[in-house]
Amino acid sequence: MTHLSSIFLKRILRLHLFKLLVYNLLNMNESNIPIINHITDFLDYLEIERGLSDNTQKNYSRYLNKFSLYLKLKNKEKMLPHELTPEDVWDYRLYLARFTDKNGKTLSKLTQNYYLIALRSLLSYFSDKDIISIPADKIKLPKDAQKEKTVKFLSLDEIERLLTAPQISNIQGLRDRAILETLFSTGLRIAELVALNVEQFRNIKGKDDLEIGVIGKGNHPRTVYFSERALLWLRKYLDSRDDDYKPLFINYRSRKDADKRLTVRSIERLVKHYSILANVPFFTTPHTLRHSMATDLLNQGVDLRIIQEFLGHRNIATTQIYTHVTNKKLRDIHKKYHSGKDLQN
Repeated sequence: MTHLSSIFLKRILRLHLFKLLVYNLLNMNESNIPIINHITDFLDYLEIERGLSDNTQKNYSRYLNKFSLYLKLKNKEKMLPHELTPEDVWDYRLYLARFTDKNGKTLSKLTQNYYLIALRSLLSYFSDKDIISIPADKIKLPKDAQKEKTVKFLSLDEIERLLTAPQISNIQGLRDRAILETLFSTGLRIAELVALNVEQFRNIKGKDDLEIGVIGKGNHPRTVYFSERALLWLRKYLDSRDDDYKPLFINYRSRKDADKRLTVRSIERLVKHYSILANVPFFTTPHTLRHSMATDLLNQGVDLRIIQEFLGHRNIATTQIYTHVTNKKLRDIHKKYHSGKDLQN
């Protein structure tokens, strides 16, 4: 390609992009509905068009509720999308940075980030729906906020105490043991665990491993793997059941006419109950077992990209929060074996 041809093509591309920009601007409209009143439609958009889970929608709703409170505090609850300015965004950031709750506790930089991400997503929604507002990229996220994010996990000794905490002499205890073993074996998110059905485990007799497909976060399918140990306890649990309920994990205390599937909240309470019995750290949740599974794999030398696949992370950057484990391990090894203590003064 000649130099002149290259210049010509670049000019054509610039002209095309300019026409596209003009077209988009001409098709944008000012909304006469206040920003606050757009939030419900935005949450529906997250579910239908972006396929985000109920949990994620609830989080966005909670984060945007803070922005609604801020607008009301500033007597701007009737502000329309096109009336929002970069100055308003900056003022909101100051509000988050200086916010204190009734106990005098401030918001961490990471938490402030979540509120800003929710607002940025709302602005992206406006753009997608051809509603005039400031561009989403006007909201810059602090680069150092992610440094505050730490992974809390259990040691293998703590995992063993937790897994063996349920009394397996009754069916409820067998169910709880199977739940804990499954969480640690697979790294399932709690919503993914709750959605499991009996039919997915019909043919596990005699098997020492199992892989099944689940629909993960954002409606993205992935494969999860069950260890021989987890399958052992799932078999014991299923062998003790004499019902035809569809869910894998059922609530034995619910009414006969009620939905038998254990809820997310029930699983959270169950894990908290056994963490107290097992005397493991107070922060233990179902997600802690997911973190613990990933941390154990990393300690065994498994590549971070493989762990990304196991966890169903869309972006390797999400999985990189686990590198703190290898970093600490490397530091300890360096200190133990390369301290220079044997060198002559």
